Amino acid sequence: MKGYFTKKELIAILLIVFLVVSYTGYKLLSNLLLESRDTPLEIVNHNSPEEEGNKEDTPPREEEEVTIIMVHISGQVYQPGLVVLNSGSRVIDAVELAGGLKKEADIDKINLAKKLSDEEKIYIPAIDEEVDIGLIFDSSTSSGSSSISSSGRININTSSKEELMQLPGIGEVTATRIIDYRSKTPFRTIEDIMNVSGIGVKKFDAIKEMIKCN
Repeated sequence: MKGYFTKKELIAILLIVFLVVSYTGYKLLSNLLLESRDTPLEIVNHNSPEEEGNKEDTPPREEEEVTIIMVHISGQVYQPGLVVLNSGSRVIDAVELAGGLKKEADIDKINLAKKLSDEEKIYIPAIDEEVDIGLIFDSSTSSGSSSISSSGRININTSSKEELMQLPGIGEVTATRIIDYRSKTPFRTIEDIMNVSGIGVKKFDAIKEMIKCN
């Protein structure tokens, strides 16, 4: 008994069925892709409402501003004069910028950990030197014109009594003698200050790096 379809007819029928199934599958897949594109992506936030509120309340972090201060250091350091430091610096920082302490420095009379302020005057005394404790750290400023040069040296021809008293070993009496002397004979060299009564070689050696006469 012969079959209902020939071999060629069966192949043709199978091919048609395959094409129909393929086309149907293609259309279904295309529709699914289009639907997925149209669906908005949902972003899941795992932070609690309290955490979100804290973020909004947190102000933006500002950069810390660095303030510069200038101090005058003299006495038993290798490079006396003006030094520029960041605010919050301590005496030890100023000492290091001034070349360090000399072996004659009396560190028992100074507080190396002390914080410094702008326009402060630091004096490092020598061992066995008698010095007013108020002159070691002096933050007072004069309202008038200053005779302290940019190098930190005091002009012995023009300085006031208060400025002269910033020098180690120079008290009110000696400062008055210096002013009386220069009113008659101006100092031509810094060595001339030894002509003033009360100022010998030892005291001159202690102040010679801190004075000028022109």
